[in-house]
Amino acid sequence: MAIISHTFTLSTKAGTDVHDITDRVREVVASSGLADGMACVFVPGSTAAITAIEYESGVISDLVKAIERAAPQDMPYAHDARWHDGNGHSHVRSAMIGPSFAVPFSGGQLILGTWQQIVLLDFDNRDRNRKVIVQAVGE
Repeated sequence: MAIISHTFTLSTKAGTDVHDITDRVREVVASSGLADGMACVFVPGSTAAITAIEYESGVISDLVKAIERAAPQDMPYAHDARWHDGNGHSHVRSAMIGPSFAVPFSGGQLILGTWQQIVLLDFDNRDRNRKVIVQAVGE
């Protein structure tokens, strides 16, 4: 069994910024030399998340609206009262979705549904350069 790690950086904008990173993850797995295993995609930080969804403008809009309903930006957060940085909602949103996503691969190819893409969501209230770590484990 081998473990291959790769890191890439992605520039994001303030607000709920959604990026399709499927091709980047696919490239890491394809170049890893591994045929079968699992890829874990992870974003360090407490105001971003990784998940899978159909990367289509209607669904992305629906997701952003659902996240806003679940953790509205304009409600009071104890984090904001303590740190005065205005991103309490970002931390809650990130925790609800999670910082990582695992996807199996076979024959050096990700096993995703036809309309399923891996996305990074950045919820912070300022532009960021996000580091994304992909770790492929397999044979």
